[in-house]
Amino acid sequence: MGKSKQIKENASAWLFLLPSLIFLILFTLYPIIKTLLMSFFQSDLSTEEPIYIGSENFKMMWEDEVFRKAFINNLLFAAGTVPTSVLIGMGLAMLVNRTVLGSGLARTFFFYPVVIPMVTAAFIWLFFYTPEYGMINNLFKFFGAGEMNLLGNSSTALIAIMVMVIWKEAGFFMIFYLAALQNIPKELLEASYMDGASKWVQFRKIIFPLIMPTTLFSFVIATTNAFKTVDQLVVMTQGGPNNASNLLLYYIYESTFRFLDYGKASSATVVVLVLMLVIASIQFFGADRKIHYS
Repeated sequence: MGKSKQIKENASAWLFLLPSLIFLILFTLYPIIKTLLMSFFQSDLSTEEPIYIGSENFKMMWEDEVFRKAFINNLLFAAGTVPTSVLIGMGLAMLVNRTVLGSGLARTFFFYPVVIPMVTAAFIWLFFYTPEYGMINNLFKFFGAGEMNLLGNSSTALIAIMVMVIWKEAGFFMIFYLAALQNIPKELLEASYMDGASKWVQFRKIIFPLIMPTTLFSFVIATTNAFKTVDQLVVMTQGGPNNASNLLLYYIYESTFRFLDYGKASSATVVVLVLMLVIASIQFFGADRKIHYS
C-alpha cells in the first residue's frame, strides 16, 4: 500500500512538472541539439540541402579574421562590464540601504535604467554620443577637449558600448544586493559595533562574506548578459567601425540573417555556449568554497 501511494505521488509530481518540461524541451533542449547538429553541416546559399562536413565549419570560422576579432572583443567586453557593473551595483545598494529621507527616490532613480527597453536605451545613448550636438560631445567642448566621435573611432567604440551597458545593468544588480543586505541580522552589526569594529571591518568580516551568494549569482548573470549583447550593436554601431565593436552574438546575427550561412552561425553559437559554460563553471566552483550559505 505504501509503495502504491509513493508511485501515485511521483506520478502527480511529474504531471505538475510536465508543462514546464515540455517548454524546456521545445525551447531549450531541442534548439541546443539542433544547433549542435547543424554546426557539422554546410548550409548556406550555395547548397540546396545541408551537406555534412564534420568539423570544417569550426576550422573555417577560426580562420575568419572577423570571428577572431569578435571573440577577442567579447572577452574584453566581459572583462570590462561584468566586474564593473556588479561592483557598482553593490556600491549603490550600500548607499541606498539606509532608511533616510530620499532613499526610496534614490532607489527608483538608480533602478530606472533597468526598466527601459534595451533598444530605447541604445537610442538614448546614441543621441548622447552623436558628434556636434550630443551631450557628451558638448561636455568635451566645454572642458576644451574638442569634438570626439566616440562610436566612430575604432579605439573608443567598444568602450562607449561598455559604458552604456554598465549604466543599464548596475541598477539590476543593486536590487539583488539590497535584498541581501536587508537579510543580514542587525544583531551581528550591532555586536561588532559594540566591539569597536570600524565600517570597513564590518564590511570585510561580516557583510561581504554574507552577500557572497548574491555576488556569485550576479557574476554569473552578468557574464551571461555580456555574451548576449546584440540589440545595442544593431542600433549604435553595427559592429563597426572596422569590427571594433563586433561581438559574438552580432557575428551570429549577421551570419544567420545577412549572409544566410546557418552552418557557420550554428558553429559560432556552439562556441558561445561552451565558452559561457566554462566561465560560469570557473566562477561557480572557484567561489563556492568561500561562500557562506545561511
